[in-house]
Amino acid sequence: MQRFPISTSIFPPSRRPIWELSLRKRSAAVAVPAAAIFFLAAVLISSTRLQFTLFHTNFLGNQTEKIPKKSIKYYPLNCSSSSTTNQTQHFTCRKDYPTLYEPESIGPSGRSVCPEYFRWIHEDLKPWAAGGITREMVEKGKATAHFRLAVVRGIVYVEHYKKSIQTRDLFTIWGILQLLRRYPGQIPDLELMFDCDDRPVVKSADYRNAGVDTVEAPPVFRYCGDEETLDIVFPDWSFWGWAEINIRPWENLLKELKKGNEKRKWMKREAFAYWKGNPYVADTRQDLLKCNLSLQNDWNARLYIQDWIQESQQGYKQSKLANQCTYRYKIYIEGYGCRSLEPLHHYWPLSDDHKCKSIKFAVHWGNSHKQKAQDIGKTASNFIQQELRMENVYDYMFHLLNHYAKLLRFQPEIPTGAMEVCSETMACPRDGPEKKFMKESMVKTPSLTIPCSMPPPFDTPSLQRLYRRNANLISQVEKWENHFWIQN
Repeated sequence: MQRFPISTSIFPPSRRPIWELSLRKRSAAVAVPAAAIFFLAAVLISSTRLQFTLFHTNFLGNQTEKIPKKSIKYYPLNCSSSSTTNQTQHFTCRKDYPTLYEPESIGPSGRSVCPEYFRWIHEDLKPWAAGGITREMVEKGKATAHFRLAVVRGIVYVEHYKKSIQTRDLFTIWGILQLLRRYPGQIPDLELMFDCDDRPVVKSADYRNAGVDTVEAPPVFRYCGDEETLDIVFPDWSFWGWAEINIRPWENLLKELKKGNEKRKWMKREAFAYWKGNPYVADTRQDLLKCNLSLQNDWNARLYIQDWIQESQQGYKQSKLANQCTYRYKIYIEGYGCRSLEPLHHYWPLSDDHKCKSIKFAVHWGNSHKQKAQDIGKTASNFIQQELRMENVYDYMFHLLNHYAKLLRFQPEIPTGAMEVCSETMACPRDGPEKKFMKESMVKTPSLTIPCSMPPPFDTPSLQRLYRRNANLISQVEKWENHFWIQN
């Protein structure tokens, strides 16, 4: 029986999740399958795509000491055009941005420890750990990639192959550019293929020989992965803004969500499960609408169809995520999986086989165990507010790309047909929400502190315990649910 999440959470699922948070599946046991309920002690983000695993971490207790900001020089966007040809402006990359990373002293507390979900970096790169990555393997990824990105001597070059959905490719490249501004000179030369679609495509079964991954698998970066594929998980584009539906960059959205969550106490919220979105993009969402309030049934769900065309015409007044914290429970549906949330600790798993009955029981349980439900919501909220801060997003990217570059068995080069890109060439020619979000999410000065230190890889027993524990918790929910419906 597949389970999906219901949550007491902190980020509305309408933000696709590390990130659509993406709640993306690396193992059936660790996943938030298809949908879930998040007990809204805050608001759940349905789009962080870095697929995390939630162990308790000492991250909060071992943070770097704050450094007083002395004479920091800022480098805002410089849109002075170098030339104009046929009414087309040409913008050049600024030459005065620091090329060396020189953080101030990090103080006596030492270097901060990265959150536990960073350990998945080791797992994602494991297939190539023994033999490394050849140019031929990278080239194989071109079959599905939307673009190839190269970093050569600190400069980013992009070769486009095909257009992605909306502006996913644009804001993914923008995010990498901001990483280089945050840590100038610290990203080694590399070449990578990036696929901006949702579903992972590099099937592990196609690259196994006697149970061992061969060196033939192409390393393809994307926003999600699962237990049957080898795609390398990367933070999704919406951390820097989702222009098409007016979702702001994550750093500022996070602040809005926190304020929105504080407007109404959990006990005073509507005691139902809430979902709002476009149901016509997936069969699972259309199936969910059967659980709405009707003359025949009340499944404890309040579901609303989002008309994005109308919203765009009316200034997105009815789709602000920070205004959705009016119900106790938030339904998240149709994710491809996640590695960061633990059932009954951050979310409540729902059955995909009988959604309506599962939702009704989940809400009943939450309303009957209010303190426990609030605790789940607070735990999820704290995770989002503390462990998914933008500095952690950048540090995840930093460590992932550095570890990836160490595996390359060839000298990265500027791809034929690639164009140099920088913040100016990407943002200055644009207008509307795209330019607004780029300016809002732009890194204006190098970081004053060094990246967090990587936790060690999982060992096999640790992973097995994680999978087994989550599977047992989901099984426990199924037993409670079955017992409830036998009695009712």
